[in-house]
Amino acid sequence: MNDSRNTFLAIAVSMAILLGWQYFFAPKSAEKPVTTEQLAPNAPVSAEVPPPGPPGTAKVSPPGAVPSPGGAITEERQDAVAEDKRVKISTPRLHGSISLTGLKFDDVTLANFHEQPDKQSPEITLLSPASAPKPYFIEQGWLAADPNVKLPTGNTTWTVDNAHVVLDDKTPLVAHWDNGAGLRFTRTIHADRDFLFTVEQTVENTSDRAVTLFPYSLIARLDMPATQGFYILHEGPLGVFNNTLKEVKYKDFAKTPAQRVDSTGGWIGITDKYWLTAVAMDPAMKIAANFSHSKAGERDRYQTDLRGDAVSIAPGASHTTKDYVFAGAKEVQMLDSYAKNPGIARFDLAVDWGWFYFLTKPFFYALLWLREVIGNFGLAILAFTTGLRLLMFPIANKQFAAMNKMKLLQPKMKELQERYANDRQKLNAEMMELYKREKANPLAGCLPIVIQIPIFFALYKVLFVTIEMRHAPFYGWVKDLSAPDSSNLFSAFGLINWDPPTFMHLGALPIIMGATMWLQQKLSPQPADPIQARMMMILPLVFTFMLASFPAGLVIYWTWSNLLGILQQWALLRSHPQPKAA
Repeated sequence: MNDSRNTFLAIAVSMAILLGWQYFFAPKSAEKPVTTEQLAPNAPVSAEVPPPGPPGTAKVSPPGAVPSPGGAITEERQDAVAEDKRVKISTPRLHGSISLTGLKFDDVTLANFHEQPDKQSPEITLLSPASAPKPYFIEQGWLAADPNVKLPTGNTTWTVDNAHVVLDDKTPLVAHWDNGAGLRFTRTIHADRDFLFTVEQTVENTSDRAVTLFPYSLIARLDMPATQGFYILHEGPLGVFNNTLKEVKYKDFAKTPAQRVDSTGGWIGITDKYWLTAVAMDPAMKIAANFSHSKAGERDRYQTDLRGDAVSIAPGASHTTKDYVFAGAKEVQMLDSYAKNPGIARFDLAVDWGWFYFLTKPFFYALLWLREVIGNFGLAILAFTTGLRLLMFPIANKQFAAMNKMKLLQPKMKELQERYANDRQKLNAEMMELYKREKANPLAGCLPIVIQIPIFFALYKVLFVTIEMRHAPFYGWVKDLSAPDSSNLFSAFGLINWDPPTFMHLGALPIIMGATMWLQQKLSPQPADPIQARMMMILPLVFTFMLASFPAGLVIYWTWSNLLGILQQWALLRSHPQPKAA
């Protein structure tokens, strides 16, 4: 029974990998967390600021400390937006406005993405003011080595040259503020046609002494956002520093409320499943990047920020820094283009490609190309699966031959088991000698399963984390390939007006997948051991319920793969007739 035991072990390992992937193979942070005690004295750890007041009344932050927005009374979002004077944002892909109080990015919706597949549903809201129910905003500014230097804060009211200007991909926003003590600040914001803003900050020093300033950019988010809760998907603060990805989970802040990373260039942000906010500075600038969590009253406040290297501005001189603000959808091709120009290092890592990066990203681009050729993402999945099956056909052919050989050896194996029934050690030795003499491998039949596991998870990653699948329709009742099958056996596929509990959700696609998996197994050479054979027949039922909550696109892949497997088995049966029992 040594072959049966080995096969059982292979199946158990495969299932353990499949079912335990989300826990055991969750992406880990690339760097060891830095404790608060390890931070440099001038690290931009959050400093409290007073409630909003007249311009210039904000408390000056400690030298080198990035200011940290506090909590405010929650009100309706539209009322919060209406509180301040604003400049409208209207680009091909973004709507919203920029508040002239602090020049904050705090009102952004995504013009091409909606809450539901219906294009008439509301646009996705990404950024909201500090007094809105879900505050989430981006702010730039300057810090001073001398705490007596008057600087613009998050409460400063800026002036614009044209009160009726609209920020679009052709017209920039230019705003000014003078500190009344020899420093004049100008901020010019350019928008592209997608989701990137370029922010030029200029300081003119007309005073009689030099001043040392530090540029900063921060992203602040109040309250714990709703997350998918999947281990294979990172949602929360992240960034790339010295070309290394660092991810911080929201729950990590309970143990380490502040972390700092020093880098040359890089970017930092906060990611949801499909949406991203990020800030970056000049790729050649030395930066201090910070992840922090604190309490704003009773509310959680999460902040990521960058503080640039010191800039010394002599009397009569001026200096301009260039920052980048991203607020939008994580479209892979666009992220790749921003990595090239303006040079935001490894920006594609905002998408959680996982440990199988070497498979997931090529799979994505293959699917994207097929979609452009065929015109439908679901059909692209079918074509991609067909290509995978063709590539793996030689392996499947060897598997089939190995399984047939093992079945042919069954009479001899049974004879050895009877002969050495009371001598397990001798039986194992004779079985190994039999395998060696007949050139048989009891685990050869499991090889394709082992190979398909990384392929399965790589494709699962692609279909789960990339926004290109979001709301992509197929045919029939499948309106969104990134969502689970909406039909349900327990509501008679919609004929009964009843919403079963989640654990009873079993759509038509998973049922079809299970049926094709069962049929494929019936056509395959059956294990000689009847117990092992019964165990294999249980797997289709297990997979049917397991894949019920998976994206429809993945279930379509698995079902189509089974159908191709049935065709493959038919071809292999013709080339490898079933051996006759001795």
